[in-house]
Amino acid sequence: MAETGRNDSINNGGVDSKPTEHGCMSELTPGPVLSTIGSPADLRRFPVEALGAVCADIRDFLIRSLSDNPGHFASSMGAVELTVALHYVFNTPYDRIVWDVGHQAYGHKLLTGRWRRFHTNRKFGGLSGFPNPAESEYDTFMAGHASNSISAALGMAVATELNAESPRRNVVAVIGDASISGGLAFEGINNAANTPNNLLIILNDNDMSIDPNVGSLHSYLAHITTSRGYNDMRYSVYRTLRKLNLVSDRRKGAIMRFNNSLKSLLSREQNIFEGLNIRYFGPIDGHDMGTLVKVLNDVKDMKGPRILHVKTKKGKGFRPAELDPATWHAPGRFNPETGELRCQGTDGAPKAPKFQEVMGHTLTELAGKNPKIVGITAAMPSGTSINIFKEAYPSRVFDVGISEEHAVTFAGGLAKEGLRPFVAIYSSFLQRAYDQIIHDVATMRLPVTFCIDRAGLVGEDGVTHHGVFDMAYMRTVPGVTVASPRDEIALRNLLYTAQASDCGPFAIRYPRGAGKNPNWRVEPRLMEVGRGEKLCDGNDIAVLSIGPICSEVQDAIASVHGLSAAHYDMVFVRPIDESILKEVAEKGCPVVTVEDGTVNGGLGTAVMEWMSVHGYSPRIFRVGIPDRFIAQGSVAQLRSLCGMDAASIARVIQDAVSSVASVRANTIQSAES
Repeated sequence: MAETGRNDSINNGGVDSKPTEHGCMSELTPGPVLSTIGSPADLRRFPVEALGAVCADIRDFLIRSLSDNPGHFASSMGAVELTVALHYVFNTPYDRIVWDVGHQAYGHKLLTGRWRRFHTNRKFGGLSGFPNPAESEYDTFMAGHASNSISAALGMAVATELNAESPRRNVVAVIGDASISGGLAFEGINNAANTPNNLLIILNDNDMSIDPNVGSLHSYLAHITTSRGYNDMRYSVYRTLRKLNLVSDRRKGAIMRFNNSLKSLLSREQNIFEGLNIRYFGPIDGHDMGTLVKVLNDVKDMKGPRILHVKTKKGKGFRPAELDPATWHAPGRFNPETGELRCQGTDGAPKAPKFQEVMGHTLTELAGKNPKIVGITAAMPSGTSINIFKEAYPSRVFDVGISEEHAVTFAGGLAKEGLRPFVAIYSSFLQRAYDQIIHDVATMRLPVTFCIDRAGLVGEDGVTHHGVFDMAYMRTVPGVTVASPRDEIALRNLLYTAQASDCGPFAIRYPRGAGKNPNWRVEPRLMEVGRGEKLCDGNDIAVLSIGPICSEVQDAIASVHGLSAAHYDMVFVRPIDESILKEVAEKGCPVVTVEDGTVNGGLGTAVMEWMSVHGYSPRIFRVGIPDRFIAQGSVAQLRSLCGMDAASIARVIQDAVSSVASVRANTIQSAES
């Protein structure tokens, strides 16, 4: 067995990326204020009155930069004042700021010495699109998936107490209103309420604007309850009541819950935190710099866990993004003056659809004929194109929010009662629901179909978003069918097969982006589960591929002259087509496996296992994601880095044939000697 993969990359904290020409806009010159800030220490030299100018420069820089080098726009625009205030009040990097997801952290990168490199954001060899501790000491924790900030920050807050660090190290978790709906966030809050710590949780709530009439009362309450005088008096009264044995630690929680409830009553706004043993402050206007700085200064040295509720507006400072924050989450290129989105590829030729769009349209067609089909997504209706299904059948599609574990178990419940759930989730996010896949679906052999979007290398979103493990982790679960289509028509066929078959859980993985066939709307047909397809025959070498990487293999074979190569599209990695494997084994030629997933545990491993069990010993060369984490870049760049592009596969084919021929020649020569 041989594993391929190029090793000419640099190691970036365990993440592979190779510096190269970025092919993007040149370095931008920031405004006169931002240009003087090389670190938060420089920021803290400004008077509070000058911070508004810092915010203006950050927004201007983000608009100009992201208009040509796309990234996550609206969230970072909305968090500018909060970002500036946090670095102004807290002594970063000694104090820890833990960002959730990282969509809101572009301003943080600019303030922490990275504006000169921001033109490389999300580029091959450049800055990561998310906070990454390997990139900067100011990035305290990896932040690519939602809802982990509170748990991570709580760990840091407890560690600073156990380490007896002096001076006190403050720890702040910044979490959005969407991320806090995730189960992990509530697990963290629950633990924070019952563990000695000084964690500050900031809820960045950007779902609605602040009503001016209610806002004045909110601001008044926030001023009273966060002021040092009030809290000194509050603590003094608490100590006195403790000495008089009128208050105990057990009753302290009840008093805190009553205090939170009283604030909710006075402000006429209820919130989910009022029943927790955590002090709750707010909401306050997240775009009022003076208030932000004052409140953060007031609460930063308080003892015990507390939550500060900050209301912001996504896209703040750029009118088109304020009006349509969903579109402007990651809008692509746009005109920075008008906000007009710049469409790509307008030559009038028919375009192949995205794989997700094929899934959405096909599922909608199937649902029209099969009333038992329902759709589920975890906060990604448009990202997975399940919104197409929802438009046609709104009562049969469920968006459960950032709750992948719940999505899978919810699907299990639907399937138990006779429905056919299709769960559309990105590959890297489905990792969170692995236990639910096993316990709540597979053990009962429930007919849940997993539409695994963004499988394989996803490109610029990088290490936290590559969907490289799904084949490996799904293939080990008994009774789960795992398949990957090589093109749009095969995807339609697999979706049709999943809803028509009786084979239990069914996983279909497909990549981000478009395929190559604009004429994909053909009548879907039933496929035989576990059956692959021979695409061409040959005897010098056998290449086994799965998924759309098939096209790279076809190009590689076409470029290799003088060799007779067989090529098989395996379609299914579980159950694997044993008739193909037997045919390949009996050829006695070297075997190359190609997959857009980790080489550990995927197709190549499955082929090796079968050959070993059945007594065959061909030379097997595995092509796929190497055993390391891969950073950001275009898919083409990353395939080249990993040795998965057509040119690299062609070299593997040639080397495999040459090495086997050399071994045979040496064996014959030794025998004759």
